[in-house]
Amino acid sequence: MRSRRSFKLESLGAGWDRPGLVAGVDEAGRGPLAGPVIAAAVILDELRPIKGLADSKVLTARRRERLFDEVRARALCVCIAEASVEEIDRLNILGATLLAMQRAVAGLRLTPHRVVVDGNRLPTLPMPAAGVIKGDAKVPAISAASILAKVQRDRLCEVLHESWPAYGFDGHKGYATPSHLQALREHGACPAHRRSFAPVRAACGGAAVELPF
Repeated sequence: MRSRRSFKLESLGAGWDRPGLVAGVDEAGRGPLAGPVIAAAVILDELRPIKGLADSKVLTARRRERLFDEVRARALCVCIAEASVEEIDRLNILGATLLAMQRAVAGLRLTPHRVVVDGNRLPTLPMPAAGVIKGDAKVPAISAASILAKVQRDRLCEVLHESWPAYGFDGHKGYATPSHLQALREHGACPAHRRSFAPVRAACGGAAVELPF
């Protein structure tokens, strides 16, 4: 596997060696049982590099918060978007994730010439796009997007906790931890829960279904 230092965008194929703005895109919140899925798009400024960018999952919460502010201050432009719980239940989580990514790219103040996305599933976009497996650890713009999406979603979970403290969203961030599953069994689902997800449907008394990804 290539390291970030050895990864070159031109390795993605014809046209990727051309000059032009490149946006990195990543998401947060595919796996949790509650809340929207968040996507971020970032166009970095080559003249204002940001030190310490990495996959958001390997950074401490404090470091993510600091980088969140730095990316917003130093990038050429950023956009954070989401797909709602209702859209997740209607489209499935993959469709909703791709929709959030589309919204993030469309919301950029500057239109990128090309887009790189973490993973191997791409939203439909009007410009060339490519997926990079583990791109959040290889491509700085994707790392920056992963940080924005993660911090934004964690902050949202704090808001969900204020509205529905019985579920402990401030701790597990919506994931299917034992405490979260126990709260679902005791209280049922709240409006923030994804009812198309198996543990939530079971708690609501419906037939369980496989997670849609």
